[in-house]
Amino acid sequence: MFSCVRISGRMEDDLCFKASGAKSFVYGIPHDHNFSFLTSGYLGPGYRSDYYEYDYADHAGYPGEDAKLTFVERTALSENKLMLYRAHRDIHSQLPPESLSVSINVMHVDPAQHWYDQYGFDLEEERIERVLSPNSTEAFLRIAVATGSDEAQDYAEWVGRHHPSERLRQASFEARSVALTERQDRDALWREAEGAGSRMLAQIARGKRAESAASAP
Repeated sequence: MFSCVRISGRMEDDLCFKASGAKSFVYGIPHDHNFSFLTSGYLGPGYRSDYYEYDYADHAGYPGEDAKLTFVERTALSENKLMLYRAHRDIHSQLPPESLSVSINVMHVDPAQHWYDQYGFDLEEERIERVLSPNSTEAFLRIAVATGSDEAQDYAEWVGRHHPSERLRQASFEARSVALTERQDRDALWREAEGAGSRMLAQIARGKRAESAASAP
């Protein structure tokens, strides 16, 4: 467990907000969390949020997938109000508070949580838009493959076939695809990904192959 303090300011009055933009404060970015946390309104009217629910286990996690959202309510984190955000269940789209506000978060830390995805959502289309939580292993894998070493290539091939994280398997195919110069070689690689036994990976692979076919001379 660890705690943190969040300070929120009114959009039109806050110089830091004007300089950094809404996205720096996660305003207007509907998202879930890959950890649970308890939050309490400590000072001020509190930031507002539109709240939704969805079933994480029922989704493959590819961009454009139907999120099957259920709207819950719009409410503010007012003083002394306590709210529990459930990992992979609660989605919220935050709006700036009416005036300066402070909240306190107590977060549950799980050593395995970086293997679970956090998503951004398109509320108008009610779809998963993108993954918000790439992990360091994914970054190191891409760097290793880019070095061109045989050991890195062998490891990436193993990851693509056998790693329990579907997101890391996707990174393996993407990293190896970048290194291929011939379109037919990239298509063969994504065809392998399409049949790798993952709904998420299959959907992404079909999209990659379609893009490649559309751009072919």
